Amino acid sequence: MNKIHVSVADWQKDIAEIRRIREAVFIAEQSVPAELEWDADDAGAMHFLAFEGDFPIGTARLLPSGEIGRVSVLKDWRGLKVGDKLMEAVIGVAEGRGQTRQFLSAQVYAAPFYERLGFKIVSEEFLEVGIPHVDMVRGD
Repeated sequence: MNKIHVSVADWQKDIAEIRRIREAVFIAEQSVPAELEWDADDAGAMHFLAFEGDFPIGTARLLPSGEIGRVSVLKDWRGLKVGDKLMEAVIGVAEGRGQTRQFLSAQVYAAPFYERLGFKIVSEEFLEVGIPHVDMVRGD
């Protein structure tokens, strides 16, 4: 396997790769309706792409508010710390912008992953697009 690396994406230039990953994970695997996957926040968000070599395998976004979302890794690359590298990059950029507090809504099964990265659960479980979620916060 090639080395995994993460870079800040250009929404206009990289939209096809970001869409490919999110459609595979959220729409195809998790049955999220396409009309709920794509929202107005994408245009103003900072997007990240994780690569194996030159091949994009994961993505995430950071909103100006410090909210992290749409964290997704293609199935064949899960369990290889791609999500860790993505989140380290996103958190690093957020902190570099002075956003010492980041937050997200995590699917319940993924909460332990985010807890390892310093996030704490701050809500009861709730359904979002039919999938159990919890709100999580990291930092002050």
